[in-house]
Amino acid sequence: MSTDSDSLTERLLQRLLGGSRGDSAVKQRHIELKRARLVRRLAQSALLAGIAALLYVSLNAAGFWSTEWVVYWPQFVEALAQYFPPKLYFDLLPFVDLGRYYQFVNEAGLVGEAGITLAIALAGTIMGAPLALLFGILGNERVIPFPFNFLFRGVMSIIRSIPALVWALIYVPLGGITPVTATLALGTDTIGELGRLLTDELEEVDDGPIEGIKSTGAGKPQIITFGMIPQMVRPFIAWAMFVLENNVRSAVSLGIIGAGGLGVTLTIEQQTFNFTNMMATILFIVILVISVEMISQRTRSYLREGDDVEQLSFYQLAVGFPERMADSLLK
Repeated sequence: MSTDSDSLTERLLQRLLGGSRGDSAVKQRHIELKRARLVRRLAQSALLAGIAALLYVSLNAAGFWSTEWVVYWPQFVEALAQYFPPKLYFDLLPFVDLGRYYQFVNEAGLVGEAGITLAIALAGTIMGAPLALLFGILGNERVIPFPFNFLFRGVMSIIRSIPALVWALIYVPLGGITPVTATLALGTDTIGELGRLLTDELEEVDDGPIEGIKSTGAGKPQIITFGMIPQMVRPFIAWAMFVLENNVRSAVSLGIIGAGGLGVTLTIEQQTFNFTNMMATILFIVILVISVEMISQRTRSYLREGDDVEQLSFYQLAVGFPERMADSLLK
């Protein structure tokens, strides 16, 4: 009887001790979670403070805190009325006078200028694409062994590091700032941009066809021609269409410095303070760029089935246009 009692007491003590240890472990875990949460909040606060400090320094370096923009604010408000000239439709509905935009589009021949802009982008893309494919292949380690393949990768990196606008200035001795030099600039830029994308794409091609062709005793040219390039046709077209989108925006940017197309018209209207005509040109540029992007997006969606990222609506394309245009100016 006493033995059973001692055994029961021992079990009760073990449970009590075990529960105590369990409570202690839970408390320790709770303390660790609180500490981790505190560290994470401090890190987030430090990051936000760093971003705020960086923003302040950047705005200060850009002269944002000067009062000049306050002085010119009334002129900007006056210009806004010219950007969007008002009109009363049906003597009841106030809206922008679209007729003045349409009149300028016809008078200035913006359709023809848009054709020049599109031609510059297309020619530059088509001229640069074959060399981009060549550099992309030669930059692949399967074709050229390491570290010699980095010679071609380095050339593409150098090309990409120089904006298309600067390439146009480099080609100025060939004939000034003209559609010809703009086309050459975009062709050169395409080599770097498209070539780098194709190099990365070649890293992911299937080894099966390559190994199969190797087993037949084929040389490296045959392996490249029949084992690698056939797998690159669809990605090549898809990426070329993507680069074409960027080149259309870049062609507009090059036109701003006098290389022809819609950019020239935009500069002239801005310099003569015809803000209504300037806004009409901008709207026409938006229509051109978004039209090209929609064709490109749908083409890439067809080539890359199941890629939801490519399925952008007209609204998304329109809203994202300013950011993409700014990116093109910085390239």
